[in-house]
Amino acid sequence: MVRVLELRTCDGPGGGPEKTILAGAQRASEVDVTVCYLRDASDACTVVARQAASLGLDYVEVRTRGACDGRVFFRLREIVRQRQVDLVHAHEYKSNLLALLLAKRKEVVPLSTAHGWTGDHWRERYCYYPLDKRVLRRFPQVVSVSSEITRSLIGGGVDSSRIVTIPNGIDAAQFRRDAADRRRVRRRLGIGDGEFLIGSVGRVERQKRFDLLLDVVAHLRPRHPMLRLAVAGDGSLRDALQEQARRKGLADCCQFVGHFHPVGEFYSALDLYVQTSDYEGTANVVLEAMAMEVPLAATEAGGTRDLLREGVDGLIARCGDVESIAGCVQAVLDDPAAAAERVAAARRRVEGELSFDRRCARLEEVYLRLNASRQQANRA
Repeated sequence: MVRVLELRTCDGPGGGPEKTILAGAQRASEVDVTVCYLRDASDACTVVARQAASLGLDYVEVRTRGACDGRVFFRLREIVRQRQVDLVHAHEYKSNLLALLLAKRKEVVPLSTAHGWTGDHWRERYCYYPLDKRVLRRFPQVVSVSSEITRSLIGGGVDSSRIVTIPNGIDAAQFRRDAADRRRVRRRLGIGDGEFLIGSVGRVERQKRFDLLLDVVAHLRPRHPMLRLAVAGDGSLRDALQEQARRKGLADCCQFVGHFHPVGEFYSALDLYVQTSDYEGTANVVLEAMAMEVPLAATEAGGTRDLLREGVDGLIARCGDVESIAGCVQAVLDDPAAAAERVAAARRRVEGELSFDRRCARLEEVYLRLNASRQQANRA
């Protein structure tokens, strides 16, 4: 078996990449995977660890003290040696650098998945992210999760022959709409039978632009008083967005419900899913909405166009444009039959081309190819 170390830095419960990394490790058939997370010593969140345990994964956390804790490298080198790791698969700028350093000191091959560069802090935008792309030039293989990220990698100097684009996938069998869940969750959220519930899921941070979603509801509600909004997720902007809703007179129809588990039940309650992000890699929430057979409208952020065929699987709006997003919502309200056709097409797409099994098979092909090259180089 090829031995792979999945390496990622995380704070709190993480986000979409965590779902993909953990589920992919569970599904691995041709490789033996250890999942390793770097987490600050002050971070007490155990969500990822508990999820890994529930899936029966070989999981280890390395606790760090500050951004430049030199002991982390030596702990990782010990893990690589103990588990006889062949490939180190990194997932963001810090783990990318560590993977490259491990490759220099041990006979391991570094691999990275580029999920995107979404941070808002100036140090990330002007220092860490540009340096990350320079580091990625040294990798023998980089996995990109969308065509937009592929273009960004090439623009950053990464050789196109070393990039393989593998969009995220989803296990559609785990996401099925349930009428009983719908009734129960709508009662829990206080949604009446005749009301139209718009929903969204994600970290309540600037990238997701939930402020635009509130503007969309404010724009449409005079004509559609039955509109309601629920956002599942948490983050630093939750209080500010709730205050925005109050200022706009939407406190009675908009709610931020925090983390919702299981998230599939939240989708069951929705009449329309709306993504308003300014930036995404490949949005797992879009895949989840497609699998849960919810009508879908999303901004063209990141890899959205790799997932949604405009007018076939869902509707696509311009980023940052309230009128464009509101137009997509209005189209669903005006023509439920067309929305139902798009829902059926989206479900077929996640069962086939965007299935998680297909994504895992393509990634394992990359692992096996890199390991074969490593063995050939060692023999030479």
